[in-house]
Formats: sequence, C-alpha cells, structure tokens
Amino acid sequence: MRPWMVAGNWKMNKTIGEAVELARAIKEGTAEVKGGEIVVAPVFTALSSVYGVIKGSQVRLAAQNIYFEEKGAFTGEVAPGMAKDAGCEYVIIGHSERRKYFHETDASVNAKVKKALETGLKPILCVGETEEEREQGVTEFVVGLQIRRGLHAIENVDGITIAYEPVWAIGTGKNATPDQAQEVHSFIRSELDKLYGPKAGSLRVLYGGSVTADNIGDLAAMNDIDGALVGGASLKSETFISIITGTAKKRWS
Repeated sequence: MRPWMVAGNWKMNKTIGEAVELARAIKEGTAEVKGGEIVVAPVFTALSSVYGVIKGSQVRLAAQNIYFEEKGAFTGEVAPGMAKDAGCEYVIIGHSERRKYFHETDASVNAKVKKALETGLKPILCVGETEEEREQGVTEFVVGLQIRRGLHAIENVDGITIAYEPVWAIGTGKNATPDQAQEVHSFIRSELDKLYGPKAGSLRVLYGGSVTADNIGDLAAMNDIDGALVGGASLKSETFISIITGTAKKRWS
C-alpha cells in the first residue's frame, strides 16, 4: 500500500508567531503517528521559522506556490530554489485558488512542476472541476485534461503527488461523498497508468475538499484515496491532528 499523506494548506493565514505555535503543536501531537507523511504549507514569510520548529521531525514543509524561473526581474515571485533554501521539501502547484484568482493555466502549472522537479522539490499537483462542470457531466474530461497538460513532457514522476480538489467543495462546507471521491480518484489512477504504466503505482492521490475529522475515516477507507490536502481544518492543531490520526488508522496496519 502507498504511504499515506496529509498536507495542511494554511493559505493566507497565520503570522510567523502563530505559524510557529501551530507547527509545534502538530509536531508534538503526531510524534507517535507512523506509516505516512505529514506536510504543512504556511505562508512564505513563515517558512524558515516553521522549518526551524519541525526540522528533524516527521513533519515536512511545503510552499504554497513557486515561480518557474530561478531568478530575475519577477517582482513578487519566489523561485523554487528559494523555497527549498527555506526548508521546503514539497510545493503545492495549480491549486484552484491560484487558477481562479491569479489566472494560472495548465501551461504555467506544467512549467512550475518541471522547475520544481529540476530543483529537487516534490510537487503536489492540484486538479479538479467546478460545480458547473460537474453538473454538465464533464468531470473526467476536465480532470483528465489537467493531468495530461500538467504532466506534459515529464518522464520522471518520482515524488509527484496528485491532489483531487473538487472546486465546488473547497471552503463551501460541501464535500464529495466517499463514493464520488473514489470514482474520480479511480479515474485519475487510470489516466496515470496510461501515461506512466507501472511507475504510476507509486504515485499518491489525495482528496481535498472540505476535509474534516468526521469524514476523513470514510474517505481514507477508499482504495484509491491516499490521504488528504486539508484547508481550513488544518488551521487548528486539534482538528488537523484528528485528521492525521484518522488517516493513519485507515491506511496503515
């Protein structure tokens, strides 16, 4: 069985001090958890400070975004190497909020995935459909296209994680049922198999969409769901730890 992962995307929340406090609580509260990976993604300003807290523990650090150039006149952007220098092992790429609010395209997402891999960062590539697209019955078309374009011309997929995040379930309180999520995860695996054959078997696929301590057990019990990309519920240590332990219980024996 693939090692599970639970990643917390803190989005634009927490000062440096608050992020450090949260990271410390998560580190201490999950010290005995085994079998998978725990990832936290604070804002850029808190990366180095959070890394100082979690370094040497089972908790890993992720950036919420990167640019696809290593340096230059790109005001406001952060290079992959800079994120890695701050302690990052992972980077979230193509989150629906980046696509919606900052007009990221499949092409720019692909460029970021390539640059992350070149730099030694492990991408968490986000894909997912809007509510309108789901109602139109084109979920598989949309998700499949995002996967193929996001991974275009990438042969070495070691370290890549896919996160399926139905856009209609992010921050809305709605969430896909376990069966709905499993159906799309199974489709994603079939697409990865077409692209990479046996190598695709090691790729994790996470669910992200209003994940809570109450629903993680049923989600993690699905064959093709390897964990979760958690938003708002990752901002409170008690809730996030419950999601982590709930995932570990279902995915590790």
